[in-house]
Amino acid sequence: MRANKRLLLSAGHGGVDFYQGIVPVLVPFLVSERHYGYLGVSGFVLAASLLSSVVQPLCGVLTDRWAMPWLVPAGTLAAGCGVAVVGLTTSYPLTLAAIALTGFGVAAYHPEAARLARGVTGGDHVGMSWFSLGGNVGFALAPVVATPVLAVGGLAAAPFLLAPAVLGVLVTVPLLGRRAGVTAGTRTGGRDDWPAFRVLTAVVVLRSIAYIGLSSFLGLFVQQRVQPGDAAGGVALFVLFAGGAVGTVLGGRLARRWGRIRTMRRAYGVAVPALAGVALVPGPALYGFVAVAAIALYVPFSLHITLGQDYLPNRVGTAGGVTLGLAVSVGGVLAPALGAMADATSLRTVLATLCVLPALALLLTRRLREPAPLGP
Repeated sequence: MRANKRLLLSAGHGGVDFYQGIVPVLVPFLVSERHYGYLGVSGFVLAASLLSSVVQPLCGVLTDRWAMPWLVPAGTLAAGCGVAVVGLTTSYPLTLAAIALTGFGVAAYHPEAARLARGVTGGDHVGMSWFSLGGNVGFALAPVVATPVLAVGGLAAAPFLLAPAVLGVLVTVPLLGRRAGVTAGTRTGGRDDWPAFRVLTAVVVLRSIAYIGLSSFLGLFVQQRVQPGDAAGGVALFVLFAGGAVGTVLGGRLARRWGRIRTMRRAYGVAVPALAGVALVPGPALYGFVAVAAIALYVPFSLHITLGQDYLPNRVGTAGGVTLGLAVSVGGVLAPALGAMADATSLRTVLATLCVLPALALLLTRRLREPAPLGP
């Protein structure tokens, strides 16, 4: 029964995170059909992320006080509706508002879903990695599903992309009456380690900027460096998101062997040369470095979630809201600055700069220790 719940929750996570992966897919079409510059499309990444940086931690605080399982399907549906509206308007402000709605929906979903996942998996590293895997599969499917739809019908076909949200709601609803494990208002008696949590938060921020910066501009960069056309950018994004799925599952298994902190350190150490290779290696070999960078940046993803919950055992919702919220939002908030840098220099310069971020994350992990596990 627990395996079935885990599968449903993972599928629901994929249904909402499809809409995190779809914003980079929309970028080349917004450039080609509506003639926006790098700074203009960076605003869309910002719109999808800015609300999330505030809303997601706030939802985490609220779910620590009250049970709000309805946020899971409601957030999923809001994320899908935002993308659908992009195809129904040509106004830049309305498009910006629609993508902001997508970001709001994604933000509302994650804290309560992370709490539910903790209860279903019992806090097991591999179990939580499978929950995270569902989100990464959604990421990976975004370019595979959305690129052909938009290539055939243009942005006017965006309403068809509401389908994953509807499916996500249908598979998640059966879980809502069986909210198990860590419930709102639970106090474990453990001590909240705020200094360690703040260091972990800084690590999450650095990883977010690196990954969101890479995903936002990778499609356009590959079109310049490898092959013109939407197909090359879509393939690169699929490799990026699929590599993230592999890294998520690998992270849980490596954590069982090495522990979470050591696994994070090794992953960030690998991410530095991988990101440099994406920016500097010419030709199709670039795809290999994209895959390695994605795996390295996603190995720590589910580990951030469980570490945050273990550092704040009395505020599981807050921990989930911050670790998941910052993971998907801070990079987007800074995307306009990266877009302005690309306009002033080049996309290659921006991508080369990103390799500094996992190096700093690696240094910060030296200040973290393995906490006692919270359990279910």
